[in-house]
Amino acid sequence: MMAPLLEFLLALFLFFAYASKLNEKFKGVHWPLADFLRCVTAAIIYFAISIAAVSKYSDGASKAAGVFGFAATIVFAVDFYITFNDLVTFLKQGSSGSPEGHKTEDEDSDSDSD
Repeated sequence: MMAPLLEFLLALFLFFAYASKLNEKFKGVHWPLADFLRCVTAAIIYFAISIAAVSKYSDGASKAAGVFGFAATIVFAVDFYITFNDLVTFLKQGSSGSPEGHKTEDEDSDSDSD
């Protein structure tokens, strides 16, 4: 019970951070990476708990909890994919910098010889 609760609280914090524009105020935190790690850990935790619920207990409530856990795992996996694309875009923007900052030697030289 503790692991899904912590994942829920972390998701709630990140939702609050994005809603209140904390991600624009605190530039030192890599927000897409934090969201990506949250998705990955949530998918793993919910998948493991679902397997435990289905295999360990045989009553109907545990089976239903396992099915809902597997559905949550699929939702987190889709969120993982979407967040991964956002993370790649974020990292490409951070590594490219300004287009004028990356000049080659040929652009800097004034010689006309070939």
